[in-house]
Amino acid sequence: MKTEDFNFELPSELIAQYPAEARGESRMLVLERRTGLLRHSFVRDIADFVEPGTLMVWNDSRVRKARLYASALDSGARVEFLLLAKENESVWTVSCTKLRKQRAGRRYDFGAGVVGEVIPDRQEHDGPGRAATSGDPFTRRLRFVPPIDEAWLEVHGHVPLPPYIRRDDVSADSERYQTIFAKHVGSAAAPTAGLHFTDEILRSLRARGIETATLTLHVGLGTFLPVRSESIDDHVMHEEWWNVSEKTAAAINLAKSEGRPVLAVGTTSVRTLESAWREADAMSPDGLRAGEGRTRIFIRPGYRWKVIDGLFTNFHTPQSTLLMLVSAFAGREKVLAAYAEAVKERYRFFSYGDAMLIV
Repeated sequence: MKTEDFNFELPSELIAQYPAEARGESRMLVLERRTGLLRHSFVRDIADFVEPGTLMVWNDSRVRKARLYASALDSGARVEFLLLAKENESVWTVSCTKLRKQRAGRRYDFGAGVVGEVIPDRQEHDGPGRAATSGDPFTRRLRFVPPIDEAWLEVHGHVPLPPYIRRDDVSADSERYQTIFAKHVGSAAAPTAGLHFTDEILRSLRARGIETATLTLHVGLGTFLPVRSESIDDHVMHEEWWNVSEKTAAAINLAKSEGRPVLAVGTTSVRTLESAWREADAMSPDGLRAGEGRTRIFIRPGYRWKVIDGLFTNFHTPQSTLLMLVSAFAGREKVLAAYAEAVKERYRFFSYGDAMLIV
């Protein structure tokens, strides 16, 4: 399929720049996957549309204040960095503005006595006498002196709002760009479908006999990377780290064995669940495995689903891998028809926008 097959027209004024006044008050477009029927509602009423006995699964990754600003020591130029992953006490993988100019050896002043330096990509041996770089063309490695930690970032870092939110972060973003489930620090972007939920909504779900569980996937650079290839089959997917607890794996496997639906909250939960599924072999049956791993799973139309039966998600950017994932679940034509309806009805789009429930 072509990347252009997942395009749609979106007026810029529908891109949400701020969250709704209160969590749970966002609108929700409900899509019935089998028929394509659309209904308009609100996130606060989600329990009315979810089958009793369903197991809903959230991502409990916590967003770090991963956006940093620095001055290049050789030119004074202002450079923006996004911390993606911590390699060791002092070295981080980062993305940055004007990437090609940020070469090994260049140094930056981050303030508060901290200096950063771009260091070469790691070299890994690929057979006797051969070396293969593990460098990512979209990232750099940055060494901080002295090392920085989460406490330093809480004071000096900024909330990593996505690029389509065209404003600086404000104090309110520290709370609103974080889900109520946020526990394990490591994401460079929020698992935004979870931003809508409140304790009151969770109580309404449990009162209806809907179970809940959490897993962890740390959201990385791929959230912002567009599909640049003409054919989606040529796109190279980003890698993200995930973890599933024994408790959550047991809950998933029990629900599947009993024929109860599993509803993923957000595409990050989908990627984790589908990556952690273990196909049957001579030693074990089908099932979700507990533990951790890294995934480059690219879910697009034609994918054979293993775990999820429903999906709660935000509206995604045109031609993105996330829109392709949603299209794989509900059908491209139905999803694009739903998006056209959302545009017509002036829904708010993307991270701080409204939501979609597919059942």
